[in-house]
Amino acid sequence: MLQNNRRLFSIFLIVFIDLLGFGLILPLLPYYAETFGATDFQVGLLVAIYAAAQFIATPILGRLSDRVGRRPVLLISIAGNLAGFIILALARSLEVLFLARVLAGFTGGNISVAQAYISDVTDARSRARGLGLIGAAFGLGFIIGPALGGFLSQWGFAVPALSAAALSLLNLILVVAWLPESLTLQARQDARERPPLTLQAMLEALRKPLVGPLLHTRFFFALAFSMFQTIFSLYALRRFNLGARETGYILAYVGLLSVLVQGVVVGKLTQRFEERTLILISTALMALSLLGWALAPSVTVLLLILAPTALSGGVLNTVINSAISKVVQPVEVGGTLGIASALEALTRIIAPAVGSLLLANLGTWAPGVFSGLLLVWLTTYVWRFVYHVQPLVQPATVGLEKVS
Repeated sequence: MLQNNRRLFSIFLIVFIDLLGFGLILPLLPYYAETFGATDFQVGLLVAIYAAAQFIATPILGRLSDRVGRRPVLLISIAGNLAGFIILALARSLEVLFLARVLAGFTGGNISVAQAYISDVTDARSRARGLGLIGAAFGLGFIIGPALGGFLSQWGFAVPALSAAALSLLNLILVVAWLPESLTLQARQDARERPPLTLQAMLEALRKPLVGPLLHTRFFFALAFSMFQTIFSLYALRRFNLGARETGYILAYVGLLSVLVQGVVVGKLTQRFEERTLILISTALMALSLLGWALAPSVTVLLLILAPTALSGGVLNTVINSAISKVVQPVEVGGTLGIASALEALTRIIAPAVGSLLLANLGTWAPGVFSGLLLVWLTTYVWRFVYHVQPLVQPATVGLEKVS
């Protein structure tokens, strides 16, 4: 137990530092890109191209971590982030800015590997709590990251990028010095006997019983939530005329709520309710929250609406990963969570482009209405295909096929 607690703390710290660096940059990208004359569509494309690179690389990194171990893949991804942030800091044109985000995207799929690490060192009963710690680290990074990034941006956008690079270097040292491997040699050998992860295998996973509906839910929920996340800075600028610093503070507020939800609330909720119930309620609550975001008349009302947004997002993003890890074989956890992360990355390709077009052509209300109505439909899907099925358990007891 003591060893597992040390591992959980180690992975928490690594994810926190990783997301702290990411949080430094994310809310500043629209403003950074505008210094090179980027249009609203190009700003959306800048976010989307990072997600496109993640979509390609994340399932590969997940399956690779099943075969060679979590630790080596974490080292590769953090080193890529380090290089990406350095290039970002040295960018003197919009083209170099795009290059930096592509590199970071290809090697930045380490959250799914961290989730697989947690699955390795927890049992089914405590998994949601363990994954909640990753979500808490994510949120904590966004409490400090956006606010610190906004503060540092007054000396130029290269300063936050260099700070993020320094954090990535620190993270690299931490993994080398402190994080032990979570997979046994036998587990890695078993995973090597599995076929390579292909596009066909990803499509087949979407048709599996239990696994498929969970992955579909993950995709459509993430599409709506990504619309909120990736468009928010542009939304805040156009609707309320907020600058980089004010937007960073609001995202830090959302991060604080996420820490409380995923670090404290999720563990208590999973002790009282089944995961399928929490998935259904979170989807319905997010639908209402996004519709409220679309119609917020003031910053004060917006801050109130962001509370249920953070609650529903924090609960579902944690619980659904826990559920997915329970309905596949242990040698498939990394690859399947990689598929889930790839689907989420795909939404970050679609959402910025669609959201920026909706915002530019219809108004600041349009992205919220679109994503809210999408989740109204998703609530009915979850009701039919996730809630009204047998409780989510390990595949060995229900005879599920393996995810190839």
